[in-house]
Amino acid sequence: MSGPDADAHGPRVLAMALQAGFDMAGVCPAGPSGQADRVRAWLDAGMGAAMEWFERDLAARLEPGRLLAGARSALMVAWVYERRSGAGAAAGDGPAAGGDGPAAAGVARARGPVGRVARYARGRDYHRVVKRRLHAIADRLRAEAGGAEFRSFCDIEPVLEREHAARAGLGWVGKNTMLIHPRLGSYFVLGGFLTTMDLGPARCLWRGQGGATERGQPGPVPDHCGTCTRCIDACPTAAITPRGVDAGRCVSYLTIEHRGRIEPALHAGIGAWLFGCDVCQEVCPHNGGGGGASDAGALPLLEVLGWGPRERARGLGVSAMKRATLAMLRRNAAVALGNAAAAPGASESERLAIADRLSAAAHDSAEDPLVRGAAADALGRLGASGGGAPA
Repeated sequence: MSGPDADAHGPRVLAMALQAGFDMAGVCPAGPSGQADRVRAWLDAGMGAAMEWFERDLAARLEPGRLLAGARSALMVAWVYERRSGAGAAAGDGPAAGGDGPAAAGVARARGPVGRVARYARGRDYHRVVKRRLHAIADRLRAEAGGAEFRSFCDIEPVLEREHAARAGLGWVGKNTMLIHPRLGSYFVLGGFLTTMDLGPARCLWRGQGGATERGQPGPVPDHCGTCTRCIDACPTAAITPRGVDAGRCVSYLTIEHRGRIEPALHAGIGAWLFGCDVCQEVCPHNGGGGGASDAGALPLLEVLGWGPRERARGLGVSAMKRATLAMLRRNAAVALGNAAAAPGASESERLAIADRLSAAAHDSAEDPLVRGAAADALGRLGASGGGAPA
């Protein structure tokens, strides 16, 4: 399917994507990456940390035809999980909506300090919903265009999603490496599919004010970051550099992907984050720029430290937080508890209660080594900072 057919089918596919519940949709040719040298330099500098899977599938990431033979076009979609004021359709359908994720636990019942959860992970697991909607669109197209092939992706498959989305006109890649839309900001998740169909040149649609459909300008969106460095300045671990994000210092990587010990030198920067981090997006002017923290979906840290498999399943529901293992979440809780105890506003009774729990975990020979080590590191920091805990 090419030529005039592509000119007709491209816009129809975009309309189908918005009808399926996505907030933005764009199509573009599925050509090789234009960022190959930059990606390789990032990896060579060690900024990919321990993400061996990224480098292992690098050839497919840089050449879509390796993932789907004969790929001609890509459909890219975005699902907004938090909207800035006046940005578009009413909230409520995004992945952070609903009561089937950690937000259901709520912070109201929490006792003691709570751990923050990145906005995108506070509700239902977006991977499942996005893929289901993409498969439905592909099934309709496959029925109409016999022989067409599709390969859906959402966050897990070896695709440079942000580059394809930028090509399709859904935004530009900011200094924090997030895709940013000039009106919708960056609080959205991406997905899409490669197809052997020709969907024509780059073009996009998105939901505007009041849910009305708006058509983006063909081609890439200009970079509107300018001289702004708010995300760089606000990053609590100095992970954002002119060459990209250093994964080994990024709080999101450390709390979600990193399987081992978190170095004590990075503990303070993690703050109260239990899963992920939103700081570079919270301060972004295109998201409102207020930098305001939100405790929605926060989880009680003392409870998480004591979780077993059943408590984890109940506490996380069907959220994307299941990406982190039980031991990792408990490790993260130990780190955040150490930070809570060291905070200037913590009372003596709070410090002692936290120190007791950390000490119990650190000295329990039956405890998971990852959790035991994190508790010991947190205690060590407390003692060194004069926080009232034993060293």
